[in-house]
Amino acid sequence: MKKILKISSLAFLLIAGVACENDDQTIAQAVGGPELITPASGTEYELSPANETNEATTLVWNHADYDVQTEVNYEVQVALAGTDFAEVISGGTTTNRFFTWSVAALNQVAIDAGLTPYTPGNLDVRVRGTLGANAEMESFSNVITITVTAYTTELPKLAVPGNHQGWDPPTAPRIASSGFGETDYEGYVWLDGAFKFVGPNAAGAFAWGNTDWGDDGSFSGVLAESGESDITATAGYYRVTANTTTLLYNIVPTNWGIVGAATAGGWDNSTPLTYNATTKKWEGTIVMTAGAYKFRANNAWDINLGADSDLDGSMNYGGPDLTVDADGTYNVVLDLSNPRQYTYSVTLQ
Repeated sequence: MKKILKISSLAFLLIAGVACENDDQTIAQAVGGPELITPASGTEYELSPANETNEATTLVWNHADYDVQTEVNYEVQVALAGTDFAEVISGGTTTNRFFTWSVAALNQVAIDAGLTPYTPGNLDVRVRGTLGANAEMESFSNVITITVTAYTTELPKLAVPGNHQGWDPPTAPRIASSGFGETDYEGYVWLDGAFKFVGPNAAGAFAWGNTDWGDDGSFSGVLAESGESDITATAGYYRVTANTTTLLYNIVPTNWGIVGAATAGGWDNSTPLTYNATTKKWEGTIVMTAGAYKFRANNAWDINLGADSDLDGSMNYGGPDLTVDADGTYNVVLDLSNPRQYTYSVTLQ
């Protein structure tokens, strides 16, 4: 009888213990959400790539209340204003009660949310709190609305589809404008037969059905959006320009070389480079002496490239002379495949 009582008592204690354990698992509940204190709703931010490492703002909030002493995970959430967070952009996560956005970070959040660069737009911001990895225990702060003028360092581009690559806009080579909002497109493209220009859609994708341009039928360098004809070129490597405001275009065949005191031809005759269709670069193994040189097309000075004097990451037309410091044989590479981001390398062998 005593054994039965002991077993019954042990069973009762085990059941009570399980019940207590289950009670412990349900004690943690979201009693109150975090309260976003700063920045104030209505704050405006005009961002610039010139100071993208600087602090743009620091968000500060009160702790979410989970009725237990435990660490809370926070996520800053962002959405286009007035969309009720239908599409949430994560602005960052932390276990602190604050989160700092650099200029670059806030700009990326704004672009990801869908704001148009250089145009003020409104974003809704809130803080989501969760306990551990339990997604059911989430709480949300109040919502603030901020105004952000974002920027982009990506140059607008046109695709150049045609016979040279199978008439496929998504994979076609690109030409780029000189800046956001500018329509003076330029780039270097291997052409072979007919081609057109195709603009991107609102999402930045290139496809037939977007705005596209061809020749107006006069074949005198004038673009047309409707009733256009294919533009044609004999096989070769071209400097291609197009302006979608003035509706003018031009293609100039180019063959590149180097010229200068460092080369055998001096400043009068270019030493030719060879186009590599696989790498899309101009290449050569050239004996050079210590001295100055530049890159130029067609053994003439109409199109020449020198040093990056404005420090924008691209060689400059008519830029300063380049130099080599020692005599020797050099591997010379000129890369014009990225529109308006022209680079070179000269490597001693």
